[in-house]
Amino acid sequence: MRKFLFLIISILLLISASCSQKGRNDDKMIFHYNESGGIQTLDPAFSSGQAVIWACNQLYNGLVNLDDSMQIVPAIAKSWTISDDGTVYTFFLRQDVCFHNTDFFPFEEKRYVKASDFVYSFSRILDGSVASPGAWVFQKVKRKADGTPCFEAVNDSTFRIILSEPFPPFLGILTMKYCSVVPKEVVEHFGKDFRNHPVGTGPFKFQLWQEGVKLVLRKNPDYFERDEQGAPLPYLDAIAVSFIVDKQSVFMEFMKGNIDFMSGVEACYKDALLTKEGNLSPEYKEQITLLTGPYLNTEYLGFMLKDKGDGNPLLNKKVRQAINYGFDREKMMKFLRNNMGYAGTSGFIPRGMESFDAERVKGYDYDPAKAAALLAEAGYPGGKGLPPISVAVSADYSDLCQYIQHELSQIGIDLRLDVTQGAQQREMMRNYQLPFFRGSWICDYPDAENYLALFYSKNLQPQGSNYTHYINPAFDRLYETSQRCIDAAKRNEYYVRMDSLLMADAPVVVLYYDKVVRFTRKGVVGLGINPINMLDLRRVKIKKEPRQ
Repeated sequence: MRKFLFLIISILLLISASCSQKGRNDDKMIFHYNESGGIQTLDPAFSSGQAVIWACNQLYNGLVNLDDSMQIVPAIAKSWTISDDGTVYTFFLRQDVCFHNTDFFPFEEKRYVKASDFVYSFSRILDGSVASPGAWVFQKVKRKADGTPCFEAVNDSTFRIILSEPFPPFLGILTMKYCSVVPKEVVEHFGKDFRNHPVGTGPFKFQLWQEGVKLVLRKNPDYFERDEQGAPLPYLDAIAVSFIVDKQSVFMEFMKGNIDFMSGVEACYKDALLTKEGNLSPEYKEQITLLTGPYLNTEYLGFMLKDKGDGNPLLNKKVRQAINYGFDREKMMKFLRNNMGYAGTSGFIPRGMESFDAERVKGYDYDPAKAAALLAEAGYPGGKGLPPISVAVSADYSDLCQYIQHELSQIGIDLRLDVTQGAQQREMMRNYQLPFFRGSWICDYPDAENYLALFYSKNLQPQGSNYTHYINPAFDRLYETSQRCIDAAKRNEYYVRMDSLLMADAPVVVLYYDKVVRFTRKGVVGLGINPINMLDLRRVKIKKEPRQ
C-alpha cells in the first residue's frame, strides 16, 4: 500500500512541478488552505472550534495576544497594569487602530478603536440575547449595583475591567477570540447577519464567502502592526479557504500544489508522509516542510468516581492504577500515531505548558508486573473475579482502545469497547452515565488552571467540567490557594503538587500529549508553530516553487 501511495504521489509531484500554480495570480501572494468541516460563522462572539477561531484570527484583534512561546504580548493594548490585589486591570490602548472599511459598510472616514468599543464588545458577549458560548470568559467580572458588568471606558484610550475576586489566568483568557473588538454600528446594522458581514481590525478583511465553497480574505492596507524593519504587515495579499470534505481529495490537492498547508495527520496520508518515528519521509523533503511541536491537548481515559452502589470495581484505586501500568504508551504512539504525540507518562498538564514537569510529576510507565501485583492487592489476582470493564469511545479512537484492550488482557483485565457517537458520549459523560470514557482537553487559555479545574470539587456537573466526579479536599485546598496567588512561579509550584496528587489518585489514564503537526509546501516561509495551534498568517510569504 505504501509503495502504491508513493507512486501516485510521485506522479502528482511531477504534474505539480509544471502546473501547480495554474489559475493563481502570479504577481500576488495568496495563501490557500482547506477547512473540511466548514466554517459556521465569522462573528467572534461564536468563535468556538478551530475552524472559526482560525478565520477570526485573521479578521479581528483583542487587547492582548499570545506569541509562539505562549507569552502574553500587546495587541490593541500597548500596555496594562494590574492592581496589587489582582482585581483591577487597566489597559492603555493604541490610538492608530481602525476598523476595516468594506464595500458593505463603508465608513465616511477612518473609524478608530476607542475604549468604549471594548465596553460594547465585552458586554455583548455577556448579553443573554446574543447567547455567545464565550460568556464564561467574563464570569469573574464584578457586577455594578444595576447588574451591568464592570467594564469602564476611563477615556478614549484607557479601558478598565474590575473582577469580583482575583483570578490570575484572566489576562491569558483575554487572548481568546471571544475577546475581539467589534464596531457597534456595524453589528447593530446587520444583527445576526454580522456572521457573514464581519468587520474587525485584523490583518485581513472580508472579501467573499460562498458557504461550503470558498472564503476569500484580502490584505488590510490599514493594519497597524509592522515588522522589525518597519515594513507593514501582513505580507500576503489574500487568503483563500476551500471547503473540500473528502480528506483524500484534500491530500491530493496539497500534493498538486493547490493547497499550501495541511494541519494534523489523517489516516489517508499518515503512512505516506511520515515514518514510524514521526519524521517526514525522505522522498518528500524537497517538496514539503514538516513542522511539529507540543500541542496543549491531553488525551485521556476518565474514570467516573461517583459511587452508585453497584459495586463498580473502578472505584478501587488499585484497579485504576493497574490499568495505568498495564499498557505501553511509547509503543502505542509509535505504531498507531507515528509518534505524532508524546507518551502520557507524566501528569495531566500537557507538554508545552509552563508548569509541565516530567521530573517532579511521575505518572505511569509500562510495568505489567506492578499492574498484576496491584490487581492482586485489589482482590483480583490474575483478573479472577473482576467483571468485564466497558470503556466508551468514539470511532476515531477505537484503534488506541483496541490496543489497550489487547495489552490489558495479558494481565487478566477484560476491557470491552463501547463505540458511540461523539455527541452522545459527551452528553452521557456530563450526566455521569459512563463509568469509563475516552476524553480530551484542549487548552482554552495559557494557564494550567484550565486543566486542573477539571478536578476541582466545586466544578461538578452539570455546572462545571469535573466529569470524573473527583473529590479530594487536599486538592481543593491547593487549587483555592493557587488562585489567590498572583506570583506565577509560586502558582506553578501549587500546580505541580496538584498534578502529583491526581496521578497518585488515578482518576484518569493519561494516554498522550498531542502534537501540532503542519505540512507546508516549500514555497511557504514564515509560518510558525505554537502550542495552541493558532494559525497566524501575518508574517507568511509565499515564494514561487521552481518549475521544470
